[in-house]
Amino acid sequence: MTGLMRLAVLMLLALGIAPLGLIQPAAAKGKDELVIGITQFPSTLNPLIDAMMAKSYVLAMARRPFTTYDKDWQLACLLCTELPTLENGRAVPFDLDKPNDAGGTKGVRLTYTIQPDAKWGDGTPVTTRDVVFTWKLGLTPQVGVSNQEQFRRMLDIEVADDKTFTIVADRLGFDFAAINDFQILPAHLEEKPLAEPAAYRQRTLYDTDSTNPGLYNGPYRITQVTPGAHIVLEPNAHWWGKKPHFKRIVVRVIENTAALEANILSGEIDYIAGELGLTVDQAVAFEKRQGERFKVVYKSGLVYEHIDVMLDNPILADRRVRQALLLGIDRQAISQQLFGGKQPVAHSNVNPLDWIHDEGIPTYGFDAKRAAALLDEAGWAEKRGGIRHNAKGERLSLEFMTTAGNRSRELVQQALQAQWRQLGIDIRIRNEPARVFFGETVTKRKFTGLAMYAWISAPESVPRSTLHSKEIPSAENGWSGQNNPGFRNPEMDRLIDEIELVLEKEKRRPMWSRMQTIYAEELPALPLYFRADAYIMPSWLTGLEPTGHQYPTTLWVENWGAE
Repeated sequence: MTGLMRLAVLMLLALGIAPLGLIQPAAAKGKDELVIGITQFPSTLNPLIDAMMAKSYVLAMARRPFTTYDKDWQLACLLCTELPTLENGRAVPFDLDKPNDAGGTKGVRLTYTIQPDAKWGDGTPVTTRDVVFTWKLGLTPQVGVSNQEQFRRMLDIEVADDKTFTIVADRLGFDFAAINDFQILPAHLEEKPLAEPAAYRQRTLYDTDSTNPGLYNGPYRITQVTPGAHIVLEPNAHWWGKKPHFKRIVVRVIENTAALEANILSGEIDYIAGELGLTVDQAVAFEKRQGERFKVVYKSGLVYEHIDVMLDNPILADRRVRQALLLGIDRQAISQQLFGGKQPVAHSNVNPLDWIHDEGIPTYGFDAKRAAALLDEAGWAEKRGGIRHNAKGERLSLEFMTTAGNRSRELVQQALQAQWRQLGIDIRIRNEPARVFFGETVTKRKFTGLAMYAWISAPESVPRSTLHSKEIPSAENGWSGQNNPGFRNPEMDRLIDEIELVLEKEKRRPMWSRMQTIYAEELPALPLYFRADAYIMPSWLTGLEPTGHQYPTTLWVENWGAE
């Protein structure tokens, strides 16, 4: 190899691109292997710790939740045999001895039966022992599970036999049958790491022994983990469902989206996941150039791109500053210029595709004059060197973070930085790899100003974990909850508590409207736009059906095939 060739190879490898002469082309790999490219590496593989799409995407191939929403946005059983309903007698309301924290007087007993043949990957049956263990783990404060509220609501779990159990819930809510986040863990493996609860996050086998087959009960199990690089999955010999087609799935992590595109063109990867892949603008350009070689499918859904605002920062604690930040950016122009108008501007956290969306809430068009007036009112009136200062001589300066390597986000970030600079706001960009940004900075509220990322929700999803004041992560609660800005609003808390108890759909509508209005007025986060996902698939990949919500396509990976 000449010196010039060696230099070229090193440059390609630095971008995460394997040179064509050094790789086996995708066509030669055989269609019993699938190599998927995504942009983030999971911060943990424990299903109950941290909320991150990269983790959900990978684990969905190796585990099964009891319930989930399917591609038609309908609740469905995966690990259970039948959804509890009032009609089939598996959901039985009862009177509470005292009202719950939302003032409700009705609880409900929910009976689920585990799939009879369900086993962990080491052959151990999935049983109610795992259910009870997971419930107790979720109630352990030192563990700090992401959605601790779901465990607190379970007053008891009554075991009928190895496969049937009843959750005694403290409220009869409109979505009572959905236990999507109740991701059970294998008691025979995770009991030992839980012996010291404060150290559980560091000792869970999902991170210390990730390839242990007993951790997984889905169609695949994880057989290799190279941190920051790739995860390999192979069929689970004890999977009880439909036999999956692929003998090997490799999930490669390429954080730079330009390098991700280069890798699919080089043949190093077969498929770019829509959940964590190219942005719409990149996909449109890609389709124009490569549409004959690949299938490109666009799916609009409940993906909300926004900027979390650190409300503990005295500057951002002033609502006028938050409103000025939103008024001072031209989101419509950004959407048009960067995304061809395919990603509509968001005015709240609720997508227009969801029936609960209210078009009558307050909105913020681009209005630099109004933004400047609000900043003046807030005490940031004096300009020095183009930057606003307050009466104490302090600069109006904010740190702005997002996931490093995501070209679309970085372009948006630069556009916002320039527009806010016109208002006299000094924006300092500091980005991090996704596994650090989500695993430490956002989860533990270490960002000091602004943090841009996306929330992916389910249909009519009550925003308890992101907006209720009890869900603010802290060292005291083990960093559980996802209210990362630190939003506290008594009326929002009350509405979140009460809306779950209203069974009649139309009676919930005005409550949803009020919650969206509060969000738009208070701006605990700055809405940007609703994202569409682009799935870049080889022509031979079959059976993949985008969902448009937070539960990924990989939950049905056993239906994927090749032709």
